[in-house]
Amino acid sequence: MTASKSASEPGTALLGRRLPAVLLVLLVLALLLLDLVPRQYPLAGPRLALFDAYQSLMPRERKASPVVIVEINEAELAALGQWPWPRQYLAALVDAIGAARPAAVGLDMIFAEPDRASPAALAEARPDLPAATRDALNAAPSNDRILAESLARVPLVLGAAGFDQALAGDAQNWRVWPMQLAGGTRIDSVRDYPHVLASLPELQAAARGQALLSSEPERGVVRRVALVSSVRGQLVPGLALEMLRVARGAEAIQLAADNRGLKAARVGELAIPMQHNGEAWVHYTAALPDGPTGAVAAPRVVSALRLLKGEVPAAQLQGKLVLVGLTALGLVDTIATPLGDRRAGVEVHAQILESAHDGRFLARPAWMAWLEAATLLVAGAMLLWWVPRISVNAALALLLAVLLVQGGMGLAMFKGPGLLFDASITVMMSLVVFAMLMARAFEESLRQRRLAEQALQAQREAAALVAGELEAARRIQLGSLPVAAEAFPGERRFSIAALLEPAREIGGDLYDFYMLDDHRMLFLVGDVAGKGVPASLFMAVTKALSKSVALRADCRVNDVVDAANAELARENREMLFVTLLAGILDVQTGALELCNAGHDAPYLVGADGLVRQLEGEHGPPLCVLDNFSFPLQQLQLVPGDRLCVITDGINEAMNAGGELFGGARLVSALQSAGAGPQALLESTREAVRAFVGAAAPSDDLTLLTLQWHGPQA
Repeated sequence: MTASKSASEPGTALLGRRLPAVLLVLLVLALLLLDLVPRQYPLAGPRLALFDAYQSLMPRERKASPVVIVEINEAELAALGQWPWPRQYLAALVDAIGAARPAAVGLDMIFAEPDRASPAALAEARPDLPAATRDALNAAPSNDRILAESLARVPLVLGAAGFDQALAGDAQNWRVWPMQLAGGTRIDSVRDYPHVLASLPELQAAARGQALLSSEPERGVVRRVALVSSVRGQLVPGLALEMLRVARGAEAIQLAADNRGLKAARVGELAIPMQHNGEAWVHYTAALPDGPTGAVAAPRVVSALRLLKGEVPAAQLQGKLVLVGLTALGLVDTIATPLGDRRAGVEVHAQILESAHDGRFLARPAWMAWLEAATLLVAGAMLLWWVPRISVNAALALLLAVLLVQGGMGLAMFKGPGLLFDASITVMMSLVVFAMLMARAFEESLRQRRLAEQALQAQREAAALVAGELEAARRIQLGSLPVAAEAFPGERRFSIAALLEPAREIGGDLYDFYMLDDHRMLFLVGDVAGKGVPASLFMAVTKALSKSVALRADCRVNDVVDAANAELARENREMLFVTLLAGILDVQTGALELCNAGHDAPYLVGADGLVRQLEGEHGPPLCVLDNFSFPLQQLQLVPGDRLCVITDGINEAMNAGGELFGGARLVSALQSAGAGPQALLESTREAVRAFVGAAAPSDDLTLLTLQWHGPQA
């Protein structure tokens, strides 16, 4: 249970650290899936910029030229006078177009007021004219009638404009051809205008169709055109859609709808996809070489003046969809396109008609939001899962791959079926998720760093505490060792010197010496197996027990070792052992008793200068065998003999090359030493120090030297 709980805690903490990013992703997904994002939502700018980039990279390729624009530009105004022209001029233009037998004609203009240049209007404006002249003018047909007669002879569509404010010329009763709605009944998503400005009823009666010209740019750019709108609840087609109906001779335009709104408009066998609000995305072609204005040689633009002069071949307009519009500066309704240029307003209708002819439409279906949400969900899940588990470089590579896939999806869907996939929202939210994960990772690294610094500080404090305690233990340990000058004040029969240097702060070596009575002196040197605190504690116990046993009774040195072995083995749960060399010197006679419990044999430096190692019978280390009887070794010293007892930290001292000091170097150091035990000790210590050099000590180092001077010294 404990292990399972501990294993789950890091995962829970990790989920908690990722929770804000998860909630942000889910919030955006909810907005997309529930379709709560309005048309002008804050991220509309990046979305529209992305769609414009698609069009700039992949403008529509014109497969055919079904549309001709008859433009009225500066040349026409210079030849025929300022705008508005007398409507007999327009009638002549319509007749010239009709003579070429076009499929349909669309006028991108509105004639809401009677022509002031009509004969009756002139008669009323000139009361000074002779009565006969005025009667003749009043009897002449009006320019509006002349234009109406011309309109009646041509398959022509008039334009109208919707407004939200009331107008003086608001057309209450205007002629609109019916549109048949099939499938759904929801049309409240279509833009509705309460007021409309239309042409004169006489002209409406002569036309074959009537359409709205209104369009609403998005942030100054015309990207969508209303194919279907409504005026006071009555569905009305746009100019391009109505021209297609007139050109195909259809009785009505069929509208397909669902519970969200409109889906498509059908004219005969031709179907045009729409958004639910009746708008269609315009896929623009690149601008003509000379631009849409004044490009006489361009196949899609014809000069009205040349047409009136009969300089345009009829074949250029025959069977075409002809749009008549103003392109002169100061009169034209210019628009900005997603391609970054400006064109005449009539160009939008031409683009829609060409797209319908080529079957190339742009669309953003309702399910596109679901696809974007799914893409974002997958990308977010990948980032949330992998970023915390991989390196920074791998995380950046993963992010780049996610962004490239999302951008590639948008390009592929635009180039292929013409679908508008909003990669901007998925890219931006993926970046947000990645940034939040990086911020969380950075925050976590800072937290881990703070914890590490705190742990390091705690370790330093603990180490300082331990070091202080070890230093105190070192002082206590070394302070417990006897000093010859203090132990034997005024003694002249023998002299003794000792040295102990722990490899660490405290060690496991020991030495001791003290008088058993007025003529016997006991000394011992030991080496506990191991180092550090356990060895030092066992060393202190060994030293104390040995002294306690030795002072309790008058016995030989091997009896002291036997008793110490029995006492130490009784409570040795850690299974430690100690090598020990103990000796008792009769300072009156020079008789020496030695007992070796697994220790290095001592060296005797004779008064004659010869050095020999006292190899004798010995036993195992203390605590190895219980109730073992250690052997006794006896010898007689002569005045001037010196004894050197070491631990293995001397002959096993190691230099940087891994070489041992060895017995030969020890003998050489003993032979070269000066007189007295202190000189013997110092010579040996300096020889070891010179051999080891800068290498760290490998073991505790202990030396005890003893010299017998004689009974009367």
